[in-house]
Amino acid sequence: MTLPRPLALVFVAAAGFVVSAQQQTSNVSVRITSPVDDGYVSGPVQLVAVIEPAAAARQVRQVVFFADGRKVCTVSRQPFHCDWDAGDQVIEHTIRVTADVGSSNRVAATVQTRGVKFAEAVDVDAIQLTAVVTDDDGRFVKGLKASDFKVYDNDRLQPITSFESENISLELAVALDVSSSMRPAIQKVKESSKRFLSGLREGDHVTLLAFNDIVYTLTQRTKDQTERARAIDRMHAWGGTALYDVVVDALRRLERQTGRRALLVFSDGDDQSSHASFEAAVAHAEASDATIYAIGQGRAVRAQELQRVLNRFAGTSGGRAFFTENLEQLDRFFQEVLDDLSNQYLVSYSYPDAERDGQWHRVRLEVGDGKYSVRVRPGYRLMRN
Repeated sequence: MTLPRPLALVFVAAAGFVVSAQQQTSNVSVRITSPVDDGYVSGPVQLVAVIEPAAAARQVRQVVFFADGRKVCTVSRQPFHCDWDAGDQVIEHTIRVTADVGSSNRVAATVQTRGVKFAEAVDVDAIQLTAVVTDDDGRFVKGLKASDFKVYDNDRLQPITSFESENISLELAVALDVSSSMRPAIQKVKESSKRFLSGLREGDHVTLLAFNDIVYTLTQRTKDQTERARAIDRMHAWGGTALYDVVVDALRRLERQTGRRALLVFSDGDDQSSHASFEAAVAHAEASDATIYAIGQGRAVRAQELQRVLNRFAGTSGGRAFFTENLEQLDRFFQEVLDDLSNQYLVSYSYPDAERDGQWHRVRLEVGDGKYSVRVRPGYRLMRN
């Protein structure tokens, strides 16, 4: 299921009074434009309301903003906005605004933001780690056993409860940027992504997404390579870039599946259109055991902010980020991701039940008494029961 577009939340009270994200009275309405309904917020946020039609704004006596039932500020002239701190955690909030128009009109609007459950993926019986092991020459190390691995949680050795190294089921989400800036590269991206998907095992499940201003489901979870190829062929480039939204959407889908999970996201530009914040997307990555691979192409190579974002997603999850301006290198990068996915170990251990505190837990995985290099996510969060 893709992240829903902003919808009006409607609450019906006992007396039949209706409050919605855009409520009308005498053809005048107020609308909240920030934050958006069903979006994610944290930290400093600007609350913004607009009066429609615009000419009616001259008749406004006051606009009052509320967050979670508490008054934040009162504004008596345009622009109708004020600053509010949503806090460090990405939790649900109810934002309400009332506007007194003319001598007796009052209009109101409400939006509801989403919260992130930090342990949506790891709040189970075990912490799952996906690891890639290489030797000094960077070659994949195969054939290792559970006894070759030692896992530390906050520097304390943990007993391994489950170990898989061959024929591990894969749940993969692939998210392809189809914003307008992708027009020159779209054909090459189609060709490279189809070759990449054709290299997966027959039993691997793939959910194929595209994103520009919004997130599109090209194919639901499927093993059918023909269906995936046809969906890619139908892609067209237009619109902006909702990178954070697609990361949150894809990770939420993967959380519902079992086994080895991974996300491959391809983009060529900074986020322009997401409802989710960068912090919310990172929180999802910290909560998920999915490995994130990112390929930045074109202007992404010159955009330091986008490189920071993609490297953060990859580093948080134990994945990798690649950047190139040369379209001919895309096949090589897609192949490197495919090689990674084909050489992973799945290691699990019981969570430390007494420490479900929402704090960051450091993870360290040692292999072969330190003689091999291992790439794995650096930690996770568990929430208090």
